[in-house]
Amino acid sequence: MAAEKNARIGTDLTQGSIAKTLITFALPLIATNLIQQLYSAVDLAVIGQFTDKIGTVEVAQGSDVSDLVAPLAMAFSTAGQVYIAQLTGAGNKTKTRHTVGTLLSFMLLLSVAFTVAALALRWQILGWLNCPEEAVAGAVGYLEITALAMPAVFIYNAICSVLRGMGESKRPLLFIIVAAAVNIVLDVVLVAWFHLGAAGTAIATAASQLGSCVAACIYLYKKRDALDLKFNLDTFRLRWQPLKIILILGIPRVVQNIAIHFSMLYCTARINSYGIVPSATNSVGNKIQRFCNVFVMGIDGAASTMIGQNLGARKPDRCTKTIRGTLVCTMILATVTSLVGLFFSDALYGVFTKDAEVVAMGRTFMQIMVATFYCGALMGPFFAMVNGAGFASMGFFIGILDVIFRVGISLLLEMLFHLGVYSYWWGNALCRVGPMIICMIYYFSGKWKTRKLLTE
Repeated sequence: MAAEKNARIGTDLTQGSIAKTLITFALPLIATNLIQQLYSAVDLAVIGQFTDKIGTVEVAQGSDVSDLVAPLAMAFSTAGQVYIAQLTGAGNKTKTRHTVGTLLSFMLLLSVAFTVAALALRWQILGWLNCPEEAVAGAVGYLEITALAMPAVFIYNAICSVLRGMGESKRPLLFIIVAAAVNIVLDVVLVAWFHLGAAGTAIATAASQLGSCVAACIYLYKKRDALDLKFNLDTFRLRWQPLKIILILGIPRVVQNIAIHFSMLYCTARINSYGIVPSATNSVGNKIQRFCNVFVMGIDGAASTMIGQNLGARKPDRCTKTIRGTLVCTMILATVTSLVGLFFSDALYGVFTKDAEVVAMGRTFMQIMVATFYCGALMGPFFAMVNGAGFASMGFFIGILDVIFRVGISLLLEMLFHLGVYSYWWGNALCRVGPMIICMIYYFSGKWKTRKLLTE
């Protein structure tokens, strides 16, 4: 009995109190996302304090490419997580083992391809972004260094998704703590002491990503017996059955994420065309927004995994209760983050920049972002049902709708109402209205209860 207990990884999310299980599983996810955004924000904060607004734009524009690739890594790793969650709920250990090995090998191959593409297209990408001329050289340097760390990002995300699918959310928190410590120390040393600017933050970011990847790999190796992973070629060979599921779930997510991110990059390019102050305001504001969003994202991520396991275990009533509990949590969090953004915008912007013009424009940015927080809070719990059920085509449609609303609203406000740069901030804030309505319709239709599971 002791050996069986020690062999288990994660928590059984199909048993116990809904509220307690959701919050207990979500808190490490929130902390993980919070620390990840924190150490990402440190780059911008250190640059803002020890250089000027050009340095801020260099880091922000260079990291836009990483921000594009990271969702792609998340698309396939999340696909694996959804499948593993349903397999775990159904108790199918053999398929779980095959899925883990296939996911890790596939992610490694994919990461190498993206690294080569990012390095080959680095100048063109920054040109597409309308990167201010004075920031191009620094942004290219940042991009080149961080691109080399992409394999670490992909493998780290894959391992964390495996663990989360099994109900383990605490270990990824420890991995990210390692990354945060490495990043903060190197940021201070390389930027504040050695004055390496954007290159210094890039080195710190790449080293932190490598550190978290190594920590995750070490843990996976120590738990190889529990997962029945032999760490040989046969274990990590690509198997068609789990790969097919990962591709079926992941490709629509990839297309969706690419479309969403390119729509965001389009808006960024248009914002950059209004000058260095709006560009810096947008760069800092996006960092603050992502930081605020981690709380809702953590709850939504926990809900998706809980729903996946409970659907696999044939417990639809627990899924319904999970959605309701998630909605209460996200609305409370949206209210708190909105109040912080409204009343402390100067202080938040002051962490990242000393430029008075940027801080002043940031007040308007944060006022508009209140709409983002509430739209995300309303959409997230219902989208968790789409994710947990593995409804890839619905997720794809929702993503495309997000793009249409973001670009459409932005252009409408710019051309008809002449709101200038504010048009694109409102477009980003209201883009989830359409997807939110679709997710709600799907949930209340009840069709998810009769949908064929991935395990079938």
